[in-house]
Amino acid sequence: MKSIFAAYHPAVNFTFFCAVIIGSMFFMHPVLLCISWSAAFLYSIYLNGRKALRFNIVFVLPTMIIISLINPLFNHRGMTILGYIRDNPITLESIYYGICTGLMFGAIILWFSCYNAIMTSDKIICLFGRIVPAMSLIFSMVLRFVPKFKTQIITISNAQKCIGRDVSNGSYKERIRHGIKILSIMVSWALENAIETADSMKSRGYGLKGRTSFSIFRFYARDKGLLMIMTVFITVISIGAAAGVTNIQYFPSIKIGEITGFGIFVYTAYFLLCFIPVILDVMEEIKWHYFRSGI
Repeated sequence: MKSIFAAYHPAVNFTFFCAVIIGSMFFMHPVLLCISWSAAFLYSIYLNGRKALRFNIVFVLPTMIIISLINPLFNHRGMTILGYIRDNPITLESIYYGICTGLMFGAIILWFSCYNAIMTSDKIICLFGRIVPAMSLIFSMVLRFVPKFKTQIITISNAQKCIGRDVSNGSYKERIRHGIKILSIMVSWALENAIETADSMKSRGYGLKGRTSFSIFRFYARDKGLLMIMTVFITVISIGAAAGVTNIQYFPSIKIGEITGFGIFVYTAYFLLCFIPVILDVMEEIKWHYFRSGI
């Protein structure tokens, strides 16, 4: 589904994803983790629909559960012992820490899935083409090769199947040989495609000093307004982090700060920051249905 947030300037998109991914990595507070995971989960489903829902249920949720279960088996720190497995204590603190670690990994995976849907290769080149042209070109090529690689390997596999050389044909050794052959063809195609792209960009003068480039992205007033709002939220969250509002201690015992008015203010700012894309898309849907009803 088309997201209105994707229509904003790449600088706005990139700033948002940097903020929420870094926040998900460093804030182990359960309230902040739940906010980040919920926002990423909803936005991923809004962007990719059933495909994202299937990915979240089949891959993300089991990964979170496995991480939550593994941590208490290897991490035995904590004062509240609930039981023993082969003389190894299972503590309440390690269980809570494992759950929060699972939430953290789940949120990061979901945010990166949203990032891949929003930050296209054109946006990467727009942001970093003049600063680090070689790296931005390589990064955009990698992003572009992922879907092309998937399509091409299906094409090659179907062609090999027609002559009886697919991974589903023959004995076990023959299937391995066929798979290696398909992989070899794919690597040759990818290298050839990369060389053609590099030669094409070099012939156009990409990366040369003084070279101008066309960009379809313009920094409008709405981009400036949203970037300022995000900056205010990030500033409030940073002040809260410096004041210890986002801190939590899991070991040897769980210690969390008192819920104050300023703490609620920081949590609200983090909530609004993470839900910015969802809020924008919901507002756009409401506006669209309102205008349609008036026709």
